[in-house]
Amino acid sequence: MSDHHHKETFITKYVFSQDHKMISKQYLVTGIFMGIIGVFMSMLFRLQIAWPDHSFSIIEAFLGNHQDGGVMSPDIYLALVTIHGTIMVFFVLTAGLSGTFSNLLIPLQIGARDMASGFLNMVSYWLFFLSSVLMLVSLFVEAGPASAGWTIYPPLSALPQAIPGSGAGMTLWLVSMAIFVASSLLGSLNYIVTVLNLRTVGMKMTRLPLTIWAFFITAIIGVVSFPVLLSAALLLIFDRSFGTSFYLSDIFIDGGVLHYQGGSPILFEHLFWFLGHPEVYIVLLPALGITSEIIATNSRKPIFGYRAMIGSIIAIAFLSTIVWGHHMFITGMNPFLGSVFTFTTLLIAIPSAVKAFNYITTLWKGNLQFNPAMLFSIGLVSTFVSGGLTGLVLGDSALDINVHDTYFVVAHFHLVMGVSAIYGMFAGVYHWFPKMFGRMMNKTLGYWHFWLTAIAAYGVFFPMHFVGLAGLPRRYYTNTAFPYFDDLADINVIITMFALFGGAAQLIFLANFFFSIYKGKKASQNPWKSNTLEWTTPVEHIHGNWPGAIPEVHRWAYDYSKPGHDEDFVMQTVPLKDGEEES
Repeated sequence: MSDHHHKETFITKYVFSQDHKMISKQYLVTGIFMGIIGVFMSMLFRLQIAWPDHSFSIIEAFLGNHQDGGVMSPDIYLALVTIHGTIMVFFVLTAGLSGTFSNLLIPLQIGARDMASGFLNMVSYWLFFLSSVLMLVSLFVEAGPASAGWTIYPPLSALPQAIPGSGAGMTLWLVSMAIFVASSLLGSLNYIVTVLNLRTVGMKMTRLPLTIWAFFITAIIGVVSFPVLLSAALLLIFDRSFGTSFYLSDIFIDGGVLHYQGGSPILFEHLFWFLGHPEVYIVLLPALGITSEIIATNSRKPIFGYRAMIGSIIAIAFLSTIVWGHHMFITGMNPFLGSVFTFTTLLIAIPSAVKAFNYITTLWKGNLQFNPAMLFSIGLVSTFVSGGLTGLVLGDSALDINVHDTYFVVAHFHLVMGVSAIYGMFAGVYHWFPKMFGRMMNKTLGYWHFWLTAIAAYGVFFPMHFVGLAGLPRRYYTNTAFPYFDDLADINVIITMFALFGGAAQLIFLANFFFSIYKGKKASQNPWKSNTLEWTTPVEHIHGNWPGAIPEVHRWAYDYSKPGHDEDFVMQTVPLKDGEEES
């Protein structure tokens, strides 16, 4: 197959490619570009929060009519918060993890020539690209982009006349997300079919690397939950454009009563959070799978509790679909139903703890190799634990009511979902960069990137817990009207300083990434001395991944430091010796 492929042009190789390796690069570069925009937005609105009455030339330069003498308007502040959240959750974390690494690793690690359908894989990326473009276009409509928060709760999002950001910008947001859901569904179905049907000889499900288990279960969650978000968006479009009342009832604007009757905004919350909470694990599980691979490789030890790790992934996936109500404790929910959601939410701490303790046990007494990928993986374990502990507060209905819609919630989900997932993405980039581009990233710059990012992340989100406990509400563009919060102003300045510091630290990664693509040291075939199948393919990318027959698998992916072998790693393709037991 690899010797008789058709001649590729620039368009078929780099633009409309059906090769999973090229599509993974397309997802990664698009995700990085969207990430730059999302982080830049956060820099702008953090400036506003820290110094609400100060004039900034950068705000004047970028926001045009949406500012008054360099001071951000309330409408554009909420819009920036909305689009920042949307971009980071859907267009950076989902694309940077599932889009990039599922595409890159599933065929390589299971021993397949490519995805089950290269054409659908290509269509999935270009739908994602189209949805990204529409989301960016929404920034430039006259009335401003969507500004109902990234959760787009009605009635703000359902009534075009409600606020400036409820007009054309909101419509573009909904269309963009509908296309994004179509992209995610095509990708997820492709991943599932590929894992089930295209594994090489000997690659039993119990020999799959934990990365593949994570990508596989993540795809199943996506197929179950993303259609519900599409339903929510379509019903919202009907309310906005066709006069229906799915989410609206008894609405007054400017003293006049509107004709909507019989709907409920709570219905939208149920539909949104049925996707919204599994989405946390759609971005987190791939990061945890990547971390499993990198920690085992760089500890030179077998992963501890392989089957328990698989069980925890499955348990997290199941529980994540039945805990959505903990986002809705203050909606007037029946207290008994609230107790059910509290129970299922606290239950999810058990499989999460299994993963954390298994990582720590794998690290224990290992021959640790502290490269940048390993540091980011250990950083993920740290933020996963510290961010997860605050989830116990928010998962309890009696405690959540006190801190709901405060900065405590912002601090929690940014640590446990945002920072942890970003760490997993960075770890994956550093680890598999040689496989993607045939070159090595600069290790020294990687160390600087990690330490500066880690300091900034905790500098931003650790103090945020305390201002949240003090009651500071989220999404307010200024708190100067509330003397009660005057004592928190200095803490907000410190948070913003760390945020600007962390944003600047990402320039190190960008420089390292793009420079190394062209000028980095050329990589060997297996630079990390890893066991999995992707390191048996040649450094030069070829059609079909392997030049000859697909290799056969004889063992699991974590035979590190196994007695009776000359090396401290044993590739999955090495047959068992006489009398050797499979791990």
